[in-house]
Order: sequence, then structure tokens, then C-alpha cells
Amino acid sequence: MEDFTKKLKLLLENEGLTASKFAEKIGVQRSSVSHVLSGRNKPSLDFILKINNSIKSVSLDWLLNNANDTDLQELPPISEINTLKNNDLKSEVEKIIIFFKDGTFKIYNN
Repeated sequence: MEDFTKKLKLLLENEGLTASKFAEKIGVQRSSVSHVLSGRNKPSLDFILKINNSIKSVSLDWLLNNANDTDLQELPPISEINTLKNNDLKSEVEKIIIFFKDGTFKIYNN
């Protein structure tokens, strides 16, 4: 539970969202987010699936893995990535794919 709370805080920070804006974005009540952040309640499956469906920069594996995996922390928010430009093509970044040594990967979409 503590690992999930840390990941949720990291996700809010990375996305640049307050708990209220995050709740609005994923379609839950503000109190649901507050209770999970404070450790009062465990996240429901519905809560986790709403995060997965609404925030494209995370995977279910990352959300549900008990290890305190903070690889998301090293990436800039998607909004900052979009400011990067390809000087030759003058186009915006559409997605970033990161491949891990264990054969898994994560896709970060705009």
C-alpha cells in the first residue's frame, strides 16, 4: 500500500496535477484520491483502472508492482516533452518508447 501511495504522489508530481485536478482527470471524487494519498483507504481496482485509462505515461505493471519502482521520476512530464522539436522536420514529439533490459517497454504518448 505504501508503495502505491508513493507512486501516486510521484505521478501527481510528474503530471503537474493537484489531487483535485487528478481526481477530475481520472473521473473519481476528490476524497477518493485524498484517502488513498493519506493511506486511509487502499485503491480499488476501479480506481487503478481509471488511472491506467486516463494517464498514458503509466502502465498497470508499474502501478501494481510492489517494488518501489520510481523510473517515472526520471522522465519529464509529457507536457514538457511536447516542447521538444525536431530541428530538421519542425515537428512535435508524438511518443517516446523506452526499452528495458528485461524485454519490457513503456510508451509515453502525447
